[in-house]
Amino acid sequence: MSPSEHMAETLSKDPAGDQKYIEINQVEMMFNTRKGNFHALRDINLKVRKGEFITLIGHSGCGKSTLLNLIAGLTEATSGTLLCAHREIAGPSPERGVVFQNHSLLPWLTCYENIYLAVERVFGATENKTKLQKRTLQALSLVGLMHAEKKRPNEISGGMKQRVGIARALAIEPKVLLMDEPFGALDALTRAHLQDELLKIVAKTQSTVVMVTHDVDEAVLLSDRIVMMTNGPAATIGEILSVKLERPRDRVALSQHPQYAEYRSAVLEFLYHRQSHPARDAA
Repeated sequence: MSPSEHMAETLSKDPAGDQKYIEINQVEMMFNTRKGNFHALRDINLKVRKGEFITLIGHSGCGKSTLLNLIAGLTEATSGTLLCAHREIAGPSPERGVVFQNHSLLPWLTCYENIYLAVERVFGATENKTKLQKRTLQALSLVGLMHAEKKRPNEISGGMKQRVGIARALAIEPKVLLMDEPFGALDALTRAHLQDELLKIVAKTQSTVVMVTHDVDEAVLLSDRIVMMTNGPAATIGEILSVKLERPRDRVALSQHPQYAEYRSAVLEFLYHRQSHPARDAA
């Protein structure tokens, strides 16, 4: 068994079939600012099944990243409850790995060392160095970067940096993978390549994924469900679209698929007709 196959098997060993793996109930989010309270989110209710791929989409300022940060435990909700695997989300935890748009790699460490640092922090107290090294190599193998293990971030491309960020998140064996526009800063071809790679990785690991995106095609390609947010302030979930396209998915084949076009049109209709663009409203 290859390192990546072993890691995929390890990540998918949790009991299957949990229909309420992530539960968000009546969540509100207020921020205190110099101009007073800012009501970011209201009445957020969402249940995510184990192994499901969810995307959050909406115009800028609709609270997508705020909601992701709440699930990550990086921010505390003003009211309401958030649960993961039936336990309250009370702060950051290795059970929820986060990948940001900025890869956040330490520039003085190699790709291997950046991943090893996270692995050591999570598993160092209970596992020996050999096991930690094995976990690190498994993560590198999973994202196809074994050849770059000794390179530093300034020696690799933007797409490769993001793959290291994904590997680092997966290396700690999270129950949930949270991604905040991880491909947003990349050129179109690199973004498409990494979307395809992500589809393969998620198929192997059976990870539960919640991902923020501005890209309608990305949302339709990757998602089991697309959560469409209304405009802020006081944004909420406007509509949830189930994407019933068979997996594995091939972008070239889907581009000619009539159902793909229907899903894409439904998201565009919501964003640009039912939720007019904030910039136009201000004009």
